[in-house]
Amino acid sequence: MRLHVRHQTSYRCDSPVGAAIQTLRLTPRSYEGLRVVQWQVWSDTHRELPIFADGYGNLTHCHAVNHPHATALVFVEGEVDTATTHGIVRGAPEPLPPLFFLRPTKLTQPDPAVAALARQVAPQGSVLKQLHALLIAVREKLDYLPGATDVAAAAGEALAAGAGVCHDHAHVFIAASRLLGIPARYIGGYLWTGTESREYQASHAWAEAFVHDLGWVGFDPANRMCPTEAYIRTSVGLDYWSAAPVRGVRRGTAAETLAVAVNVIQAGGDQ
Repeated sequence: MRLHVRHQTSYRCDSPVGAAIQTLRLTPRSYEGLRVVQWQVWSDTHRELPIFADGYGNLTHCHAVNHPHATALVFVEGEVDTATTHGIVRGAPEPLPPLFFLRPTKLTQPDPAVAALARQVAPQGSVLKQLHALLIAVREKLDYLPGATDVAAAAGEALAAGAGVCHDHAHVFIAASRLLGIPARYIGGYLWTGTESREYQASHAWAEAFVHDLGWVGFDPANRMCPTEAYIRTSVGLDYWSAAPVRGVRRGTAAETLAVAVNVIQAGGDQ
């Protein structure tokens, strides 16, 4: 399947800020099941953005505005060819060993509710059966409700709220997986929903867990499924903060308004 992505992020401040700098993890890398045809990330500064691979293997652009400004724009546009791999990720850059992804973080720190969820699926037997049971259990415990949490909410907080969005589902899945001794990590990217010409206000997020004899396998608790050819993987991390599509700092105290428009469509030229 060939997928075409357009993604625009707009920032508007109520008064100028002195400067700002951001890291942008918005670029996919090719692996089995995904081939990057063409991809661009740019801003309204009209300058080429420096790019590097971070410690997780993410292609990361640096966007800096070193003068007073009240607005800023970041654009992404590209195409990829995808194929179904039943969620298995092979051939992707892997600078870190799987055991690194047993490390807890503030957003994936387990609490008693997460521990209970892990115990619930533990009797399933094999690692793969545990993970598929966890995929369903997380979604049963956590309704999909935008605005119920924010990106700073930890896994336990989302479970206590009983609702959240895709990054909350991913954090709970990751936290419970690590309690089971299964390396797990956060994945950011895009999702084609099968609906043409519809804009969304965010990109997507899911998780990957390491299964011996298979390697890394994707799990999307928000949609109760493993990733298919409709998914475009752009960033990897221990949690949202290390895989965030856009993260930065600015100098100034102005109030900021953020607007995001994401459009993913099936393009011509499928292979």
